[in-house]
Amino acid sequence: MTKVVAFMSMSLDGYVADLEDGVDEVFDWYFAGDVDVPTFNPGFTFHVSEASAEHLRALMGEVGAMLTGRRTSDRADAWGGQHPFGVPAYVVTHQMPEGWPRPDTAVHFVTDGLESAVAQAKAAAGDKIVGMHGPDTIRQCLDAGLLDEIRVDLVPLLLGSGIRMFDRVGNAPLTLGNPTVVEGVGVTHLSYPVLKE
Repeated sequence: MTKVVAFMSMSLDGYVADLEDGVDEVFDWYFAGDVDVPTFNPGFTFHVSEASAEHLRALMGEVGAMLTGRRTSDRADAWGGQHPFGVPAYVVTHQMPEGWPRPDTAVHFVTDGLESAVAQAKAAAGDKIVGMHGPDTIRQCLDAGLLDEIRVDLVPLLLGSGIRMFDRVGNAPLTLGNPTVVEGVGVTHLSYPVLKE
């Protein structure tokens, strides 16, 4: 069965972005090391520690499709039509953005609901995982019982305010399984299975 796996960088106090949607502080670890991890997009390379490089390479090899919300897609300018992991991306939205759909793109906007977007991403991923970005979309999938695992790249930072990773989780309290832990430089990679009833 294709797993749906959320992954986000997050500050120690639970924020994934500042109040203006800025993510520089929580994404600093992607560019703070001396090991190059190229992405599918030419000219876009991560520079991380050896431990984080191993973590990122494994993650990119696991992901067969991406799922995200409109806000994240807009911030990334729909990745220019191709997600950096080189896989199809499905964006949950209420309305098709201007200029879409476009030919020769691997970014698909899904307007008929979250369940449809998850089903399309799973079909595209095949025997790999569906990766997920975006705190609101992650929360919706968690509330709907569609999420199998949560991976958090925890950075040693206190933002104090901003956009929370787990704001208004509907079925809280929710107990997760024991984590796996990878210690990077400027980041700790945590992976928690979502326990199903």
